[in-house]
Amino acid sequence: PGETLELMISADPPAPVQIDIYRLGYYQGKGGRWMTQVGPIDCPTQATPQPGDLRLMNCQWECTAKLPIKVDWVSGVYVAKLTEMNQKIQSYIIFVVRDDRKSDLVFQVSDHTWQAYNRWPSQFSLYDDGKNEWHWGDRAQVSFNRPYGKYCQILDAPLSIGSGEFFLWEFPFLFWIEREGYDVTYVSNTDTHRDPNTATRGKGFLSVGHDEYWTIEMFRNVQSAIQSGVSVGFFSGNAVCGRILWDEATRSFQRIGVFGPPGGTREFESMSSLRHERPYANELMGAHSTGPVAGGADWICSLPEHWMYEKTGMKLGDRIEGLIGWEYHGDPAAIPGLEIIAQGPTQSAPGQLNGGHYTATIYPGPQRNFVFNAATCWWADGLSSPSGYQSPQVYTTPRGVDPRVQQMTRN
Repeated sequence: PGETLELMISADPPAPVQIDIYRLGYYQGKGGRWMTQVGPIDCPTQATPQPGDLRLMNCQWECTAKLPIKVDWVSGVYVAKLTEMNQKIQSYIIFVVRDDRKSDLVFQVSDHTWQAYNRWPSQFSLYDDGKNEWHWGDRAQVSFNRPYGKYCQILDAPLSIGSGEFFLWEFPFLFWIEREGYDVTYVSNTDTHRDPNTATRGKGFLSVGHDEYWTIEMFRNVQSAIQSGVSVGFFSGNAVCGRILWDEATRSFQRIGVFGPPGGTREFESMSSLRHERPYANELMGAHSTGPVAGGADWICSLPEHWMYEKTGMKLGDRIEGLIGWEYHGDPAAIPGLEIIAQGPTQSAPGQLNGGHYTATIYPGPQRNFVFNAATCWWADGLSSPSGYQSPQVYTTPRGVDPRVQQMTRN
């Protein structure tokens, strides 16, 4: 708040563009609050850059509009909704407004992972080295100096354009947590990377959705927060898997390693170029990505007497259908006091086991705090279903809002 955000917009052909700003949340079930409008502004066609080293697409666009962030705007996830006035084509720009206050919960959006899968303008993601469109090595680099294109897997979701993965995997969690009235502040992966105090501003720190790409600085900062008494909820899958190296000059990053042991993910051949060295993700989260990385399963209760299950009515072996997917965690670490609260085999399709095994875990921290690991990208699917949201259907089909998932999250 009090700063000015520069928006870089390109229209092809040149056209006037209207910009409406929304803060996302519950808002009596509407999902967002309109904040202000800018324009219409005449937007030029800005140049698509030539690929640089490691296929880096680093746009050098001129500022199209300046958006003053008012001092009374509260921390949150915001979108600028762009409307091209001639054909009414629309897209988003997504951003986080942050603050410095203490809060009960710190919600971290997974913007590193949004950018890793961003193929704008075509096939220029962390997963494409010019030869293989699903490259898992270190021969690609991605910059935040570009728009988010249409999300490229799991769902054909046009509303994702410009918003990364947020609406797909994180919005239902935000929608629910604000409906419940929790005291929450919002940060990006990059905030956790740059500022060691990011996670310690809350009693609890939340990783939500598909939180795959972390720097070693993020790992150490959250690890330190746990030691200082912060509880952490990894309501996410495939989290803390890819180790990345930031380049501040180009606002970009490159995959350089894996937070896990060699062969631990039954890895792709190109992953052999990456470093596999400690720290491992399960030493932070309790469990981590394991092979095969992708799959689905039911949430199967394995420790019904745990406080996590209070007021849920769940018994040993009870299931929440389809809640685990599309990537999950297993291989629990030998952490004193760690408990497996749900576990089971994973499948590649209904009835077709793929040899994987997920484990959802909780372990105690040193100061009566704890670390929870949901072991799924799809936890938020069980919390709420905002207008426009689509449940995923791959490997398994989660069944949407479930009072048991809501109660476990409250617990």
